[in-house]
Amino acid sequence: MKKVLLVTRASGFIPQHEMNNVKILQEMGFEVHYATNLQDVVYGKDNQRLQGTGIITHQIDFVRSTLPVRIQPALRQLEDLMLQESFDLIHCHMPVSGVLARKAANTVRKKTGRFVPVIYTAHGFHFFTGASWKNWCYYPVERHMARYTDRLITINREDYKRAKHFPLRGNAEWVPGVGIRLELFARYQKTTWDIETDNNGDGNTENIRKKYGIPDDYRILVSIGELAAGKNHLVMIEAMKELKDLKLVYLICGDGKLEPFLRDQVREFDLENRVIFAGYVEKPAEVLQQSDCFVFPSAREGLPVALMEAMAVGLPVVASDIRGNHDLIEHTKGGYLVHGFAPESYAVKIRRMFTEKEGKSAVPRVVRREQMGVWNRQKVKEFSLFVVETEMRRIYQEVISSK
Repeated sequence: MKKVLLVTRASGFIPQHEMNNVKILQEMGFEVHYATNLQDVVYGKDNQRLQGTGIITHQIDFVRSTLPVRIQPALRQLEDLMLQESFDLIHCHMPVSGVLARKAANTVRKKTGRFVPVIYTAHGFHFFTGASWKNWCYYPVERHMARYTDRLITINREDYKRAKHFPLRGNAEWVPGVGIRLELFARYQKTTWDIETDNNGDGNTENIRKKYGIPDDYRILVSIGELAAGKNHLVMIEAMKELKDLKLVYLICGDGKLEPFLRDQVREFDLENRVIFAGYVEKPAEVLQQSDCFVFPSAREGLPVALMEAMAVGLPVVASDIRGNHDLIEHTKGGYLVHGFAPESYAVKIRRMFTEKEGKSAVPRVVRREQMGVWNRQKVKEFSLFVVETEMRRIYQEVISSK
């Protein structure tokens, strides 16, 4: 049987984002192996989602560090695994594991003389327009590793434009993300916008207003994402200081190491009744359906799944004007894109979103929010799982044929 090796630094990434690719590979007759640090779980608390998938796992002692002395053990483990299993295809993800997998594959090729095609998916390069010089330190590394890459898959337009100029062994590709299952969000599409008739969930949906004590006449702003510096939740918390005169609540869905700090800031700003920490949410669509606007002040993204999910439900969006976000949201059509990260700028856009009129001829804001939601539901179809699956089948077939 043919064998394929998937590689990510932290486990949880494949069951969260890549199971459709696993399905494609299994349908193509591959035995799927997964090399990862099973002790470092992202997107969940354990590895239970790997059970029953047919995926064969291998422990690799990946670390976050890029120091040579710290990454050498993982590199040697990958080389040994590749020599032992004789894979027919390698598909790697995440920056550190992506570099090490390609380096190991090249070493094994020299030792055995056996060519194994390598695919690398960049879920957002560390370097991008506006990034710090530290981020751009990754640029020469990725450019060099392109020499050992048969397909470099990018998920946003900015990365694709750069990747096309890398000295690749193969080709650069643009694939619109990991794909979103639109059918899963069909029943959660937001259909009511007035406070008096707001959708607070059906009999099978937990009512988030009751759960968190949100008054019926308050609008709900919602974010979904890890409580980490890159997600910039503090910007929105500070913006809420500027919006105390409006009946708004900010619901933060996610957990992470910054939660104690963010809670301290909420107390300091006297926003305990305006900012709610919901923790990790198992059914984000239910929360999105009952919210009024998705806010996303992230500092760096590849192509954010959370934003696509909000679009699929039909929410208007206020988001940072960064790579990935502006692939999805067109300013004033699907919401508002904010340039920079000043809390005042976010407060202005949110106020505009919820101020009923902007002039004598302006439509009521409740109608405008609904129009933005409808636009988003239509736009996100371009990033559907069907579109992504079609592209990935083509790429896998071409890479295997080239071998």
